[in-house]
Amino acid sequence: MRAVADTESLSVSEVPDPVAGPGEVVIDVVAAGVNRADLLQRRGAYPPPKGASEILGLEVSGRISALGPGADGWCVGDEVCALLSGGGYAEKVAVPAAQVLPVPAGVDLETAAALPEVACTVVSNLLLTANLQAGELLLIHGGSSGIGTHAIQLASALDARIAVTARNQAKLDRCAELGADILIDYTTDDFAQVMKDNGGADVILDIMGAKYLPGNIAALRTGGRLVTIGLQGGVKGELNMGVLLAKRLSVFGTTLRSRPVDGAGGKGEVAAKTLEVTWPLIETGRVVPIVDSVFDFDDAAAAHARLDSGDVVGKVLLRFAA
Repeated sequence: MRAVADTESLSVSEVPDPVAGPGEVVIDVVAAGVNRADLLQRRGAYPPPKGASEILGLEVSGRISALGPGADGWCVGDEVCALLSGGGYAEKVAVPAAQVLPVPAGVDLETAAALPEVACTVVSNLLLTANLQAGELLLIHGGSSGIGTHAIQLASALDARIAVTARNQAKLDRCAELGADILIDYTTDDFAQVMKDNGGADVILDIMGAKYLPGNIAALRTGGRLVTIGLQGGVKGELNMGVLLAKRLSVFGTTLRSRPVDGAGGKGEVAAKTLEVTWPLIETGRVVPIVDSVFDFDDAAAAHARLDSGDVVGKVLLRFAA
């Protein structure tokens, strides 16, 4: 099969076809999501977990073409999307059946590739980790990103209040259209002060890490929860433990890719919760996949450049087959 090689040019090469192991299915890939983790892996900064494919790609959509022993609940020909530990930039990928999701009604097969990573990330962090409740104020950093645009919609459907940061008015306007209530241009506004003026955030979904740590702690109200899922602003920050204790704050750091398939907090559990919570919202139109752009399989380098530009609103996809 053809796959995108993890090289500077992201050239296409021939690699062996994957084989479905116990509890796995093989998917003939129609489209793959492009994620910031792919950019980091390409630069040598985010290696795949032990035993995972070295091929880039953390989510795909397509059709099941083979079943391994014990891959119950699926049939050859099923149209699906899936959360991966790697291997998505290829014509075929083997994936644990527990990480496979049906394509939601009303979503075409190509667009479904925009869902697994963002949907599972948002459910695992906002619901399973932070326990976001109706009426609470959620601050989303990077509101126009793939995760951000999805998180806005899910939180809105759950009747939370939503604040977002983004770098220009056009992005903020799009966030408002999706359900954001408080719009913060991080190039000109002090997000911590804005949140204080609004009573403080109950939950913050953070992609920046160290750079935003002091501001995030200041922005939280008493009993607030900070969930950091990215380190775009560095890995080492200073935390005022006195404020943490006085405000009874909780600070979480999570990743999705390196989790095991099974067990509490595993990718299988996250996928099941996402199917339960998010898929009905998608099928009724309360949550929609936001796709910024789609590139052909041979144009992966351009897809990476688009994501890296910072101009994206929503997801970037690679198209593999009709």
